[in-house]
Amino acid sequence: MRYWLVMPAAGSGRRFGAASPKQYAELAGRTVIEWALAPFLADPCCAGIVVALAPQDDEWARIAARLARVAHEGPHDGPHGAPPPVPPPITAVPGGADRSRSVRAGLAALAARAAADDWVLVHDAARPCLESADLERLIAALAAHPLGGLLATRAADTLKRAGSGPGAQVGETVDRTLLWRALTPQMFRYEKLCAALDAAHAAQRSPTDEAQALEWQGEQPLLIEGAASNLKVTTAEDLVLAAAILRSRNQGRGAAMRIGSGFDVHAFGPGDHLMLGGVRIPHSRGVVAHSDGDVVLHALCDALLGAAGLGDIGQHFRDTDPRWRGADSRRFVATVLAMLRERGLEVANADVTVLAQSPKIAPHRDAMRQEIARALGVGEACVNVKATTTEGLGFLGRAEGIAAQAVVLLAESAPCVPRS
Repeated sequence: MRYWLVMPAAGSGRRFGAASPKQYAELAGRTVIEWALAPFLADPCCAGIVVALAPQDDEWARIAARLARVAHEGPHDGPHGAPPPVPPPITAVPGGADRSRSVRAGLAALAARAAADDWVLVHDAARPCLESADLERLIAALAAHPLGGLLATRAADTLKRAGSGPGAQVGETVDRTLLWRALTPQMFRYEKLCAALDAAHAAQRSPTDEAQALEWQGEQPLLIEGAASNLKVTTAEDLVLAAAILRSRNQGRGAAMRIGSGFDVHAFGPGDHLMLGGVRIPHSRGVVAHSDGDVVLHALCDALLGAAGLGDIGQHFRDTDPRWRGADSRRFVATVLAMLRERGLEVANADVTVLAQSPKIAPHRDAMRQEIARALGVGEACVNVKATTTEGLGFLGRAEGIAAQAVVLLAESAPCVPRS
């Protein structure tokens, strides 16, 4: 059974209190809307996706490019050597003044592709925690239904009816046994959903969800029980809760861990200091390098790239590129971390060893840990710095240069899209 997805994403998120809409807030290595789209991008039954955007949206192009890039770099083979799943195409259209009009705009974009009886699922861009199992349960329960329905969860709290305004007095306690909290996705036949929304708008009414528009037509959508964890991000506190849900879910599934190692060396040359781990350390010599020659951060970059299967530092920051002449190596780290985030990876910990006869690292160890932790976006407890000499042996023992090696552990913070 195939279906189409419409995702209204034209809201400004005023209650969220951030500079950009909540659907573009960073969440566990991705944006909220990427998490919301992930189950559908990975579902071969999804024939196509329409995202309805605000007219002045300047964030979506970046997200769409990232989704396309990750899909292109996805697995070469699916399960048992089968071709990998092809993600459904995504179309962006201008949204409307409210949610229902954005949904209607998305439906209009499907007019040439969707048949009258085709299923359309509508999912909030601000619901990042939909479980694939809930999506499958909804589709299975409604597959043969003439109208459709929605995911919902039973009211769990004691409910009070009161007057409006601050300090309102309780009027009564409401019987919650028959009350449900509506979630998304909501799933309806294409033609019936279009007609219900058209009727509502003709009557100057704005339903708060698709089910309400159909209820106004005398229909009775089915409620399919879903998980309460399928929350809608409305405030910054919701974002914290969503991150905890996703983190717990990944841990429960045994999220993949990746190990990478890196090594870098530079010869000593003219100068009066070294950059090590982003810290300026006075020394009688400098290093010969195209950038600032920070062997610690260069080794870290190689380790990060290696763990992610992205080659090495020389491929991404060539020493013949004038952009990197004299560059602060923290820029390299920031660029590599952005590449990791695009692939749903985050740093778990890093261990660094400096190999040199001089300078002494102990006096600078704490500053280096702090700076490396800041560069990697982790706590200091996740970073270790140590040093050793080569007992006078080799070019390092002869104080001709300095080297560093690094080992990092990466964790999956988000599913790759699409997932085989």
